Amino acid sequence: MADQDQRQPGPPPLRLPELLEGGWRLLDEVEAGSAHEPSSGAVPVQRQVQQGLRLLERAARAVAELQLFSHNEELEEIASADLKFMLVPALLAALILKQVSPDKRLEHVQRARASFMDFLKVCKDYGIGHFELPQESDHLDEDQSAGSSQRVGPTSDQAALIAMATNRQAKIERYKQKKEVENRLASLKTSVDGGHADEEQIREYYLLQIKKWISTSLEEIESIDQEIAILSRREALKQVQRPSTRARPPMKPFILTRDAAQAKVFGTGYPSLATMTVDDWYEQRQKQGVLPDQGIPQRPAAGTEEEEEKKEEEEESETAVWRAREWDEWKDTHPRGYGNRKNMG
Repeated sequence: MADQDQRQPGPPPLRLPELLEGGWRLLDEVEAGSAHEPSSGAVPVQRQVQQGLRLLERAARAVAELQLFSHNEELEEIASADLKFMLVPALLAALILKQVSPDKRLEHVQRARASFMDFLKVCKDYGIGHFELPQESDHLDEDQSAGSSQRVGPTSDQAALIAMATNRQAKIERYKQKKEVENRLASLKTSVDGGHADEEQIREYYLLQIKKWISTSLEEIESIDQEIAILSRREALKQVQRPSTRARPPMKPFILTRDAAQAKVFGTGYPSLATMTVDDWYEQRQKQGVLPDQGIPQRPAAGTEEEEEKKEEEEESETAVWRAREWDEWKDTHPRGYGNRKNMG
């Protein structure tokens, strides 16, 4: 009992508002630090990123468990104090992109894109903002391959120019709206942070935050899609350039003999070693393609000159075989040191 009484109770678990506020604050600190210090890969910055990710991941699980948002309700049915929790997946995606890990970059941008899409789908369900949902990532490759296979001509060029102009105009409008939203947010922030804002101001403040993050999410997804295409091509190029060399199995030791009769003799004395005649050895090496004259591309036979060169190569090969045989025969009939008369007196 005494031991139980002396135990210090741990800190109470963070509530959903505290998880959101903590993760949001860390994101702001990381972005502010990145603006002044370009080295976002510094250890303290990455420590903040990981801490913020843990908080917002817990917040995302809590939002899902509480089922705060539904496809079957209207925006007016959401309490003003709960609107801010709609921002959790967007804030989480922004922090995911702050991670510095080149070998996992493709995984991070894909995960961030999925989180941005979750946020945009909820906003679309509640009719917040006027925007078109980006395509799902699994349809991007199909559209790119279909577009590249289309015939290039005046019609396709004209359509591309129209699409570029439309996209540019949409970006301009989105930029103007974002600036208006940021100006209105700045005027409301002091009252909301100080606790002096009424419910109507709180509702307007978080709706403006959601609209701001809609613009941010659309911009980030556009950049992510471009980065995914680059990273995917780079990975495919690595796979193509990676050499597929296979290690040649080591050659087992054997005894090279002059003919089959000699092979039987040596085979009897050295049963643990294989024997092979010169002809067998040459034929085997020729099949393996490791002879000095193999591996050199030959021109197709077309004329007397090519035929003569081929005959010369065959004669040289036969000469090499006979020389090897003659050398073996000479060694058999001449003892070691034969002809050395220097020290005979």
